Amino acid sequence: MKTNHKHISKFLSLVLRHDPGKIGLQLDENGWADVEELVSKCQKYQPNLDIELLKEIVETNDKKRFAFNQDYTRIRASQGHSLKIDLKYTPKQPPEFLYHGTVEKFMDAIKEMGLLKMSRHHVHLSEERETATKVGSRRGKPIILIIRSGAMHANGIEFFQSDNGVWLTDNVSPEYIDFQS
Repeated sequence: MKTNHKHISKFLSLVLRHDPGKIGLQLDENGWADVEELVSKCQKYQPNLDIELLKEIVETNDKKRFAFNQDYTRIRASQGHSLKIDLKYTPKQPPEFLYHGTVEKFMDAIKEMGLLKMSRHHVHLSEERETATKVGSRRGKPIILIIRSGAMHANGIEFFQSDNGVWLTDNVSPEYIDFQS
């Protein structure tokens, strides 16, 4: 992703996931924003952003953080919100194992309490170890945890999958985490 695209993508993440009020934007109950309003209100902070650039950023974002509706009039973040919204995900059976990337400084808390969603709607998990490694690397040397998601699901714990393939659940108890990875 181009440097300018990355900068705009981070700004869009802030606005569409955490603080739409920063630019005076309103999201609906499902996290959708009007595209024209978003572009207009972003001009003060991102003067180069227009609808075509927004489409390019959404299409080329390697993490598929954003999604348009079918006619490109609405946009939202795919997951990771700290705002109270309902993304309308339906429960789905996960694969037997999922992965989570973290770093050493969080390990004591994870061993004690598991993975908690904290200020987000869900804990984020991935199907590929490589993705978890990238996520963990953002904060230092990554530690990859193997999550026994099949066992969790068998015990009645719900999972969802976002439009960009991220697996979501409310929390992961330490009993379902392999700390020997």
